Amino acid sequence: MGKEYLGEFEELILTLVAALQDDAYGAAIAEEIETRMKRDVNLSAVHVTLYRLEDKGHIKSSLGGGTKERGGRRKRIYTITSAGMAMLRAMKESRVELWKLVPQLKIG
Repeated sequence: MGKEYLGEFEELILTLVAALQDDAYGAAIAEEIETRMKRDVNLSAVHVTLYRLEDKGHIKSSLGGGTKERGGRRKRIYTITSAGMAMLRAMKESRVELWKLVPQLKIG
């Protein structure tokens, strides 16, 4: 079995789960993508990607408390696992190495 890779959207979702920490749930992740990336996103696509990342062992989930705004429904909160952090580190390192090859991005 070869090395596992993440798609661009999976990487984006995994990064936001790590960044949002205790606030990492579907709607908050979708909002961050729209706000920070200026990118329209379908909430269903976010949820499907979260489930896929959980199946791969990169994140885990638990139910948070219910809120009045949600009619008492509980949010599913996602947290990154050590395997997920290892994947993010590896992806960051490989990206940086590739960026170094681009003359227009070199500093100095």
